[in-house]
Amino acid sequence: MQVGRSIVHLDDRRALLERDLPRAAVRGEIVAFFQPQFSLETGEVVGAEALSRWIHPQLGLIAPGEFIPMAERLGLVGGIGDVMLRLGCNAARDWQNQGHPIEVAVNVSILQLRNSTIVDTVAGLLGEFSLAPSLLTLEVTETTPVTDVPEAIDIVHRLSTLGVNISIDDFGAAYASPEQVIALQATELKVDQSLVQETRGAHAEDLARAVAFGKAQGMRLVAEGIETEAQLARVRELHCDRGQGYLLSRPTTKADVDSLLVGAGPHPRG
Repeated sequence: MQVGRSIVHLDDRRALLERDLPRAAVRGEIVAFFQPQFSLETGEVVGAEALSRWIHPQLGLIAPGEFIPMAERLGLVGGIGDVMLRLGCNAARDWQNQGHPIEVAVNVSILQLRNSTIVDTVAGLLGEFSLAPSLLTLEVTETTPVTDVPEAIDIVHRLSTLGVNISIDDFGAAYASPEQVIALQATELKVDQSLVQETRGAHAEDLARAVAFGKAQGMRLVAEGIETEAQLARVRELHCDRGQGYLLSRPTTKADVDSLLVGAGPHPRG
């Protein structure tokens, strides 16, 4: 009976979220947490990834892994994506004005890249916030190969002409491939945590190959998912440019990043 009640509870939760998600963005319930990115050479904060969270009025903090797949299924990703772009640009503008011009990375999905209005949206936000385009990075993340969607490639190229950075997320996992990187003319490669977190064996060689490929393309290398000193030492040894992960900093509020920047000393273990 306990199992049955648990299943009903989960079904009720899912139904509640599906009912409330369509208006979550307009009610201001979608917020951004930021995970700092550190230079692996100097230890300074050089960027931050904007990560969506849903503050549900009844259930509290909802992680993206629970509501983003739901948003994709309900066709709500575009609206949430627009909110995250605005929040990311707003934070980047504030840090720029405070004398800490760090890059803010915002995820864009293949669903957003099917619609050319994203180009006008990004251009409008850069103008509205008087934000240097170089301080905005768009991370291409998808569940479908971008190279299978010709219009998406064209839209990414148009975004590039605005002067923003284009990053390939989760390289070495899922659909991110060398062909995709070359087709999108990306400027940054984020090496997937599955490669970063395995410092020995087959994945260790995969990590070295991924970094070598990115360097050969003249791209900036970001190692994500760093959780141990050994992983940090490994990505430094391979000359990755930046690192992010729980060892360095968990995703946190903008106010916490403000405090980190004010006390800006080198962070990642020297």
